[in-house]
Formats: sequence, structure tokens, C-alpha cells
Amino acid sequence: MHGCALLASLFTATPALGHDRDPISNLTITYENDQFGGRDRYYTTGWQVAWRATSPVLTDLLARATPLVSPWLPAGGLVRWGFGLGQNIFTPEDTKSRFPPLTDRPYAGWLYGSAAISAVTETSLALVELQLGVVGPSALGEQVQNNVHRLLRIDRSAGWATQLKDEPGLNLILNRQWRFSYPVRAAHLDSVAWSIVPSVAVSLGTVQTWAGTGLIVKFGSKVEADFGPQRLRPAAVGSAFFRHDGEWGWYLLAGVEARAIAHDIFLDGNTWRDSRRVNKKHVVGDGVLGAVLIMPRARLTYTHTFRSQEFDGQNNRLVQFGSISLSVPF
Repeated sequence: MHGCALLASLFTATPALGHDRDPISNLTITYENDQFGGRDRYYTTGWQVAWRATSPVLTDLLARATPLVSPWLPAGGLVRWGFGLGQNIFTPEDTKSRFPPLTDRPYAGWLYGSAAISAVTETSLALVELQLGVVGPSALGEQVQNNVHRLLRIDRSAGWATQLKDEPGLNLILNRQWRFSYPVRAAHLDSVAWSIVPSVAVSLGTVQTWAGTGLIVKFGSKVEADFGPQRLRPAAVGSAFFRHDGEWGWYLLAGVEARAIAHDIFLDGNTWRDSRRVNKKHVVGDGVLGAVLIMPRARLTYTHTFRSQEFDGQNNRLVQFGSISLSVPF
């Protein structure tokens, strides 16, 4: 009974954020690339443009919602709605061969649009996100990667003719985060604090089906400005918005994440058509380090992810990639 009570308390609404520091909307641009880790392979690049806006009408409707809704989107939270556009590109380790080994990761692109609704309080964030897009040549992975390589005078990937075939994709993602902040009681450190942000997430869909949990620790002068930096799925994302007070601030972060994976089209291959595929790992872990700069009218973040093996036969070394994100309030 005590365990059930504790679980129920985590989903209980808490006071809404102060509107005086909460922007009406945020535009966030996120870019990820494995070149930050020194190698062009596996999850090679991704980008997303996300818009989030507050909605007093939806906030009022949620406050009147039935108990069936409030356990995931707390009725006391400020509601945001939003949409996004993004792309993820995957390649094998051997990008020089026109026909990479069958034991190597398949070429694949994922181009998608998303719609999201969230409820945020002083100490929690709940998100429901729907992604709809396409996997395969229509995702334009080959064109984006090789044209960028051509501009940068980098060797182009030669095996895109073996990529996954066209297939529509749909993901429903539920995400929940909590924030526990504590001031630092030490001389000359009265302006800084540290914060613990645990999270849980579930993705259900034809592209990726997994359940994950994570924990990040933040230390700095603006640990309550957000719920962590924005990143791209399947990593544990933070918030595509932040609170600002017109002053400069910063924080550093470190975290760990784990996902149990039932389905990943980028490893399992096409659902209804014959394609390349590899034997995926059912549990994948991430470690993350990062830094966040809060400016009077923007937030700039960098995170570096170390990811464990995702399929049998993968190189034993950790895969690394960096993520840069810029968020501007309006």
C-alpha cells in the first residue's frame, strides 16, 4: 500500500508555473551528429525544429478533465501544445562499400512531423507526442547526407542503394519527468543549486516500441529553468521550452538512461517488405554529459551521448554523438 501511495503522489498535480516568467511560445532547433564523437557511423545525424506554445484554453479544459486524463497530464499544470519537423539518418560502419556486410547496420532515413501536448508544473512535466512520417528513400536521408558531405568535401556514403524501403511510420510517445531542486549551502555558492530529474517514457508504434527510464543531475545557477536540454528520441529528452527572467545563467549536467526495446525498424528492417536487418539488442544504455547556457533571450545547450551496443556484431566501442540545441522564447 505504501508503494502505491508513493506512485500515486508522483502523478499528483502541483502548483502551476508562474506566468510572469513563462513565455507564450518557444522555437527550438536541435542538431545531432556523430562527428562530434569522431566517427561517421550508425546513428550519424539528426535534426528537429520544434514549436511550443502555452494555451490558457487548453489549461482550463484540462482542469475540468475527467480523472482518466489527469493521471498523465496533471490538471494543475500549465498546458502547452506544439508541433515539430525532424529527420534521423542511420548508416553502417562501412560507408565506403556499395554493398556493406549483411551483419552491419542498414542504411535508413526517418522523416517525420510531430504534434505534442504537455502539462507542466513547478516540479513535473508530462508529455504526449504523436509522430507521423516515412522511412526509406522518401525520407531523403541519402540526399541530405551526401549533399552535405559534398559541400564539406567529405567522402560520400556509397551504399544508400541498400537502404530500407519506403514505409509509413507512426509513434505515440508518453513522457513524464520530475524535478527536485536543492540550494547549495556553502560560502560563495549561494547563487547556485543542484537538481535531480528522473524520467520515464514509453514509445508505441510501427517505427520504435520501447520503454525507458533515466536520471540526470544538474548543477548551476539556473537548474529550474527547464527539465533538461532538448534532444532527439529515443534519448530521454528535456523540454523544448525554458523559463527565463532576463538574466544570464548556466548549469552542467550528467545522466544515465536505459531502454528496453521491443521493436526498432532501423534494426529490424521493413515490416511488410524484404530488407536488410540485424539482430538488435533488447536493452540499450546511454550516458550523457552536457552544459547549458541561459541567455536573456535564448538557451544554448550542448550534450554528449555515449551509447552502448544496439545490435549483434556492432563494434565493441561506445558510440558517441553530440547534440546542439538553441531555444528562443517569444
